[in-house]
Amino acid sequence: MDKISYISKIKNKFDEFKEDFNKPYNKNRRNKFIKTAFSSIVRTIFLFGLCFVILFPTIQQLLMSFRAPSDINNPAVIWIPMQWSIENYSISSLVLDYPKALVSTFTLSFISMILQLASTALAGYAFSRLKFKGSGILFLLVVITIIVPPQAVQLPQYVYFNNLGLLGSQNSIYLMSGLGMGIRSGIFIYIFRSFFAGLPKELEESAQIDGAGVFRTFWQIMLPNARGAIITVGLFAFVWQWNDTHFASLFEVDHDGFPLLSMRLLNVVDGLRQALTYKGIIGLVGQEVTDNPLFLALITNVSALMMMAPLLIMYLFVQKQFVESIERTGIVG
Repeated sequence: MDKISYISKIKNKFDEFKEDFNKPYNKNRRNKFIKTAFSSIVRTIFLFGLCFVILFPTIQQLLMSFRAPSDINNPAVIWIPMQWSIENYSISSLVLDYPKALVSTFTLSFISMILQLASTALAGYAFSRLKFKGSGILFLLVVITIIVPPQAVQLPQYVYFNNLGLLGSQNSIYLMSGLGMGIRSGIFIYIFRSFFAGLPKELEESAQIDGAGVFRTFWQIMLPNARGAIITVGLFAFVWQWNDTHFASLFEVDHDGFPLLSMRLLNVVDGLRQALTYKGIIGLVGQEVTDNPLFLALITNVSALMMMAPLLIMYLFVQKQFVESIERTGIVG
């Protein structure tokens, strides 16, 4: 009798569970949970795969950079080095003249960034608020500078700066940045124009009632409200100047007294033999340097990593502000 009663209780519990399971509310809730879980799993797999595709070359080059020079021609070494060494970084540091070139590149990029911010913000404000006859045509010319490749005007630029006696000096870069003709200045003017055009006109009207002029209104009212555009333009200007090779070679900015990382990276082959001789390890390569593309590619990749490292470190500190500024300025694509 107890056994029959026990079985009856189990059956009743099962019927209750079945009835509760088939209720429309619980069914909808269960389906929603399954859809959410499935969507999360698919999203996680997709993001993991995307991150792997993006980070795979960097991880591979990072591991290869710690390979000893004596293992360059070893076919058994694919991913994990047999002998861990920082010799490649030491060689790349000599090739790039890294400490001095790092200071020079940072100085050039930072000053150029400040000048670009000043000139393009002022031009963007003028195009958005100070309407005058011909302003539309002038802004059209600014947009054309975005379309026209810099190689198309490099000859007149070279002749012009040569007549001014600015070749071989970083002042040529500073002059272009300060006059709104630096690297991608047209894009920066467009960003500031779009941002200032979206600010309410009541801000300017209140400043004018208080007796503020145009420049004071721009400096004390409009510019503090353009924090998002300033961060966006500042980061782009700094990074593009950091990686610039066109204007640096055109104006002959790179020299022994003012080395630049981007130009030294282009000339890795020329400085490699001298660096190997200085380190006393040229015999470890096993071939002539120019005949060993594996070693040349390795040193080039390590030099590129050393050049990118300061930018990656900087981005870690400003990534939140950068993403927020991109959203505020409306840059997409």
